[in-house]
Amino acid sequence: MSVRRVMSAPRIRPAALQDGEALTELDRLTWSPVHAVAPEPRPPFPPFFDSRHVPEDYLVAEVGIEGAEDRIAGYIRVARPTPLATNAHVRQIQGLVVYQWARRRGVARALLRAAALHARNQGARRLTLRVLGPNTAARTLYESEGYTVEGILPGEFHRDGQDIDDVFMGLSLTDSA
Repeated sequence: MSVRRVMSAPRIRPAALQDGEALTELDRLTWSPVHAVAPEPRPPFPPFFDSRHVPEDYLVAEVGIEGAEDRIAGYIRVARPTPLATNAHVRQIQGLVVYQWARRRGVARALLRAAALHARNQGARRLTLRVLGPNTAARTLYESEGYTVEGILPGEFHRDGQDIDDVFMGLSLTDSA
């Protein structure tokens, strides 16, 4: 018999440089072929933050469990998809990761909502993302938050003898408040 521990509502905050080690561990422990096209991370692990992955692009979800000190439960990366001025009005989710123990408890949904607000506050009018076709749990979550499929790249990835579709989804930030 398992006991489900009481977890506080997620609190979302900007990432800090000091979060790098914890976020590297989160990536390592949650890697799965269901959502990743890159190889499984192996030591030595590179720094989480670098010149292309800056703390300003990340939001972190923290939760308290049964009154314990808050701990990181997940993160989302919201960045410009290109450096072009012609699409400066677009932000793209380039990673949404939640610990297994925190799934189905509102963490990913809270991160998605915070990402939309964050992007809107930066002047973005659209928020996009890419998700692997077989990742139905993520696609269902995104659709429940108003994202729609805007395109599918059939067989964009190939792994273990299988072609994997890349699904492009988007959300208008001008239609929602």
